Amino acid sequence: MLYHLLTPLAEYHIFFNLFNYLTFRTGLAVMTALLLCFLMAPKLILWLKSKQAGSDNIREYLEEAHASKAGTPTMGGVMILLSVTVSTLLWADLSNPFIWLALLVMVGYGMIGFADDYLKLTKRNSKGLSGKLKILAQLIIGGIAAFGIMYNLPGHINQHIAIPVLKDTFIFIGLFFIPWALLVMIGASNAVNLTDGLDGLAIVPVAIVAACFGLISYLVGNEIFADYLRIPYVVGTGELAILCGALIGGAMGFLWYNAPPAMIFMGDTGSLAMGGVLGAIAVMVKHELVLALIGGLFVLETVSVIVQVASFKLTGKRVFAMAPLHHHFEKKGWSEPTIVIRFWIIAVILAMIGMATLKLR
Repeated sequence: MLYHLLTPLAEYHIFFNLFNYLTFRTGLAVMTALLLCFLMAPKLILWLKSKQAGSDNIREYLEEAHASKAGTPTMGGVMILLSVTVSTLLWADLSNPFIWLALLVMVGYGMIGFADDYLKLTKRNSKGLSGKLKILAQLIIGGIAAFGIMYNLPGHINQHIAIPVLKDTFIFIGLFFIPWALLVMIGASNAVNLTDGLDGLAIVPVAIVAACFGLISYLVGNEIFADYLRIPYVVGTGELAILCGALIGGAMGFLWYNAPPAMIFMGDTGSLAMGGVLGAIAVMVKHELVLALIGGLFVLETVSVIVQVASFKLTGKRVFAMAPLHHHFEKKGWSEPTIVIRFWIIAVILAMIGMATLKLR
């Protein structure tokens, strides 16, 4: 919005030419989202506390370990969702279809999470929406976005999977691109959701992944850099750096209140939205497989759940003391801050490995 209002003024004063630069607008998006979080958080926390359904925000199987968190309000993802959306609308080029498709996934998945959190909050029901209903809603929203992404990607790569490390190597999958894109978006969404179990655990890795994909978006959308790095060049994806910047700002603003001991939890509103939009961005910039590396912590958490369920059904035995993985280490006696900080370190290492694929071609 402000981008469209301010850039035409460049012909009258050189200062306004700054708004033509993605890097400048990305910085503004970070600061805007951060400021909006700080402005919203105090009143939102008070309002949610007045509505909170007591200890129902704590899963039954965690009540003993997390008893001190009873009454901590959830649904804090609302502040992330609003701050990122507003910041993106202010500073991004709104004629860019990739921006609208990314917002569709983020807001759409955020609304699914909001409905789930709201049921838990007002109906005093820790179950929320049924799993089948959530997946169905994710499929519908993600399907619309996947068709839009395929339509707006360059024709020579719009039904392909890019292989990292190997230059100019793509696998043609035809219309299977739609279920592939759905798998990435829904998988990323639910992976972040599974990781969100301890104070600050999910939000920092989300910010790390957003920072990485902000840079990737910028490089993929720049013909010179894309050609130098031998990565796919996709016109218009550079604008996604604005959204990634807003996501970093929103994440850091939320972390201020979610740092141990948390004053608020993000709930499904935040986790489903952030995971979904990161998956959508990965599809748009043709770095879906790299997302599995950069967001490797989320993959590890998800795999731990899959392994646990499969093992129990097949053998009647559990591989982990509890899944997802962070609860396993809780059961092993690790303190919550120890788990969180060590998982952050893992997230940084995996992100660096993922980013290294940009040059290993």
